Amino acid sequence: MLEVRDIETSYGQSQVLFGMSLRVDAGEVVTLMGRNGMGKTTTVRSIMGLTKAHVGSILFDGTEIRGHPSYKVAQLGLGLVPEGRQIFPNLSVRENLVATAANRSTGDARWTLESVLSAFPRLAERATNMGNQLSGGEQQMLAVARALMTNPRLLILDEATEGLAPLIRQEIWSILASLKAEGQAILVIDKNVSALKRLADRHYFIEKGSVAWSGSTAQLVAEPDIAQRYLGV
Repeated sequence: MLEVRDIETSYGQSQVLFGMSLRVDAGEVVTLMGRNGMGKTTTVRSIMGLTKAHVGSILFDGTEIRGHPSYKVAQLGLGLVPEGRQIFPNLSVRENLVATAANRSTGDARWTLESVLSAFPRLAERATNMGNQLSGGEQQMLAVARALMTNPRLLILDEATEGLAPLIRQEIWSILASLKAEGQAILVIDKNVSALKRLADRHYFIEKGSVAWSGSTAQLVAEPDIAQRYLGV
């Protein structure tokens, strides 16, 4: 579904990605892990067209999307839950959801306002509250729900559980597990290795802008030092 091939991305004279490559197949959950500053968010921004990769190829269903503006990338069916949530603070929960509603899947829309509020009962309770009146956990749920309202073919989550209370974190993981069971393709950036090993099919560890290790969950479990090597301080 998504194939990133040897991309290089810079901010001015500062290059961040050096031959970054990864792939996500249909119905697959894939992780991208690494220490802060190694290029995870830049990889996501490059995929979404928010920061232009100047070398390499980004294919979505075989179509080259490198160089596409971000709105065109989104229209193809990539849904982003950005780092820092970035919800609309002066819109209500309901308005945040309706503002992004679309059907970018290949079939009937799975996610409507009614189904999203059913899946996120906490948001249903706060439907008339403004975005800036929500707790951090509720804002994260809203960011996930807002992305689902586009009925994405591929859902990308950048630091989906960072800074959240354990109970909220577990709720997010449960939601992602349900999405996987329904066949949703997901690329998730996070540092919670134990949760990601339960959820994901394959993993990429990034260091200094390129993939340092990749493999299946079984391979990751068989090499317990990998996570410490690329995530440890």
